[in-house]
Amino acid sequence: MTTIDSGRSTGPGPGEAAGTPVALTVDGRPVEVTDGATVLDACTAAGVETPTLCWAANLTPVNACRLCVVEQEGSRTLVPACSRLAEEGMVLHTDSERVRHSRKMVLEFLGSASELDQAPDLARWSAHYGADPGRYGPAGATMDEEVRVQDDLYIRDYDRCVLCYKCVEACGDDAQHTYAITMSGRGFGARISTEFDVTLPESACVYCGNCVAVCPTNALQFKTEFDLREAGSWRPDDQTVTRTVCSYCGVGCNLELHVQDETIVKVTSPDDHDVTSGHLCIKGRFGWGYVHGR
Repeated sequence: MTTIDSGRSTGPGPGEAAGTPVALTVDGRPVEVTDGATVLDACTAAGVETPTLCWAANLTPVNACRLCVVEQEGSRTLVPACSRLAEEGMVLHTDSERVRHSRKMVLEFLGSASELDQAPDLARWSAHYGADPGRYGPAGATMDEEVRVQDDLYIRDYDRCVLCYKCVEACGDDAQHTYAITMSGRGFGARISTEFDVTLPESACVYCGNCVAVCPTNALQFKTEFDLREAGSWRPDDQTVTRTVCSYCGVGCNLELHVQDETIVKVTSPDDHDVTSGHLCIKGRFGWGYVHGR
């Protein structure tokens, strides 16, 4: 039997008692997790890779995409693995025909309304489930508007946005507490927007870039990456990633420097770092130009 602890913890700390064990079954395999763990944790313990979109290890699940759904015996509906807590005696199926059909439909809907050519994880799962967005029509119902370039730090491409809500969470309670963006509009007009749709420099945005870091489709991306892609010079396979400590203050945030042709092209932070949890401020995220003497 495989055991996994809930959340990001790797086990009880000094003086802490281990959580109450919860036993359940995933695809016929007995699994034991601690009280408070999610169905996604249980799937991970069982060695099952589960597709996710709106979920991230450093964000609160919002149940926006339903890509991670699994089938629970006795339940009328499929349940979202990312937020449903594991319960004693649960019997779960992650690869039933019902689950596969649901995930395929979600991926097809996303592909029919968004450009996903810069979302490798979604492309991989689409191929896995045989998703065919083209059967909903020859052209996707995207926003069909110009990329918004309003500063030298990052861009917004609404044709790539899948409304996963991760950027809103990162801007809000989960990281920055700036609340510069939220959901706006309805139906095909729904979008992530600043207050009154003002430009980013005029909004409450503090340019931490945490929204960029969690975006799964490159709807938000570094201006440096955008420029290189436009020039046909973006080569991620030729890039190196070096981990270091931010030089601006004594907090100890870890940075991952993405370097191409001896030039830093963007900076990320590891999700599992106990200081940053993947989040940075404007200096750590964008303030590396001095390295190149600019």
